[in-house]
Amino acid sequence: MRTIIHLSDLHFGRVDQALLGPLHDLIHSIAPDVVVVSGDLTQRARTEEFEEARAYLDTLPGPQIVVPGNHDISLYNVFRRFVRPLDRFKRYITDDLDPVFVDDEIAVVGVNTARSLTIKDGRVNKEQVQRIHAQLDGLAPHITRIVVTHHPFDLPTTFKEQDLVDRAPMAMEVFAECGVDVLLAGHMHVSHAASTASRYQIDAYAALVVQAGTATSTRGRGEVNSFNLLRVEHERLEVDRYGWDSLSNTFRVILTEKFLRRGNIWSPAAEGMLAAGI
Repeated sequence: MRTIIHLSDLHFGRVDQALLGPLHDLIHSIAPDVVVVSGDLTQRARTEEFEEARAYLDTLPGPQIVVPGNHDISLYNVFRRFVRPLDRFKRYITDDLDPVFVDDEIAVVGVNTARSLTIKDGRVNKEQVQRIHAQLDGLAPHITRIVVTHHPFDLPTTFKEQDLVDRAPMAMEVFAECGVDVLLAGHMHVSHAASTASRYQIDAYAALVVQAGTATSTRGRGEVNSFNLLRVEHERLEVDRYGWDSLSNTFRVILTEKFLRRGNIWSPAAEGMLAAGI
């Protein structure tokens, strides 16, 4: 079994400082195999915000898979936005916009979905999707394949279609070919975990989408600050959602969701047991 901490939307520049210490301590006590940060490390892509984000990441365990979000591209500086959009991200966070971690149980692939031409929307292109296919297709069947983006591939039906990453249907078809199991994302500041089966009717394939809320930002959008802990096995996956408890000044588990895989189809544990005849 592998454990993954999934953080998102840290938004240094609009951080609740009271959360940083407890979050740091809890992550170290969990001792994850991988720490994933799915974008928006800063609020306005300023140098000092990236410096704060870098300093905080340095206090967390590794390995780390970190991808940029739309807030990590300068909004008001037109030159930086269109000529050097992720220069500061690459300088202070990582110059690898397609990070990869692979061991004998999991493969975690990060993908940059942030674009200069949009204010908040994201996109994947064919080149990126084909790169993911090449990275994952030849791996052993027992390895759980995980893709990390800032912008989501799936959301509850209460959200609009335009909230999804652009070209998601194209990407999902390729993900089915190389057996992507889990899609980790952020962006909406809302926690969510579900099968992709309802939105994408792909024969004999359904991935698991896991959304993280904002771990440390003051921009909660009606949800407490939160992050996810994933416990990953070949055919089982548990998602613990940790939420901030302001009374005890700690993060605590507020929800645990369990999923099973049968073939290339992930579903909630109760449904998976029925499908397997358990």
